[in-house]
Amino acid sequence: MKRYCRFEARLHTLMSAPESGAATAEYAVVLIAATAFAGVLLAVLKSGAVRELLSDLIRRALSVS
Repeated sequence: MKRYCRFEARLHTLMSAPESGAATAEYAVVLIAATAFAGVLLAVLKSGAVRELLSDLIRRALSVS
């Protein structure tokens, strides 16, 4: 009976949290993807064409009266 109880306890332990590290891995992947996206966005916004486009848009918005 004691052996059966140990087996049942071990089986319960294995079945209760089979993916305990999955959430941490998913958060890590999301953080890496967000950091990569921020880097790409920063590079695009620093480019001359985008800077000129935004400056032109701001000038037009401020000149409309």
